[in-house]
Amino acid sequence: MKLISWNVNGLRACITKGFFDFLQECQPDILALQETKMQPEQYEGNTEGYTVYWNSAEKKGYSGTALFAKKAPLSVSYGIGLAEHDNEGRVITLEYSDFYFVTVYTPNSQDGLRRLAYRMAWEDAFLAYLKSLDSKKPVVVCGDLNVAHKEIDLKNPKTNRMNAGFTDEERAAMTRLLENGFIDTFRYFYPDQAEAYSWWSYIGNARSRNAGWRIDYFLVSARLIGSVTNSTILADVLGSDHCPVMMETGTLL
Repeated sequence: MKLISWNVNGLRACITKGFFDFLQECQPDILALQETKMQPEQYEGNTEGYTVYWNSAEKKGYSGTALFAKKAPLSVSYGIGLAEHDNEGRVITLEYSDFYFVTVYTPNSQDGLRRLAYRMAWEDAFLAYLKSLDSKKPVVVCGDLNVAHKEIDLKNPKTNRMNAGFTDEERAAMTRLLENGFIDTFRYFYPDQAEAYSWWSYIGNARSRNAGWRIDYFLVSARLIGSVTNSTILADVLGSDHCPVMMETGTLL
């Protein structure tokens, strides 16, 4: 089974840059999108073979997630069940017989860390949500988690320390998530691989210099790791300031 996650930084823009060619070529069983920046009625395109689930932000042109799934789930839920966190379209959960599939677009702490306090409240609430799911059946979690966990996960750790996405608080929250029974599948397979990034600033030719950050992830409940065969970063795929990340498994669906 092939699972792909991609922060498209505006799906309508990404569509003009080869999105459908990518979908047709890769044919993932589930494609998770973050930062769609659109409402469902604005979507135009051929998604034959897929059912699309949308969770759009109340604020137009902001945030938002979507899931393209070949197999219908048992159930679908949107958000994490808390009003203070569920108006920005950040989470969709599909329930299948043997696991939950969750996509998330974690809030950015923003310049000057003006949203860091909210981000930390989100982290606590999202971890509680994942633990509640995991108590019922194992979980696959993917998306833009907006944190580079370790120094190996970004090009310039020293100059970025305490910037949004690399604060001590955000990194500690990621550590807590992993300590609660989840595995970062890319690091499971490639624990020492450096210069492996999924996001590059549009400023300063960062992508051509590979001056990036790894902030897009596939995580799984520890008891699922035996089913995972690989976890990779599709760094050659253009269309966004992020590239897709992919996890392959034996049969889950």
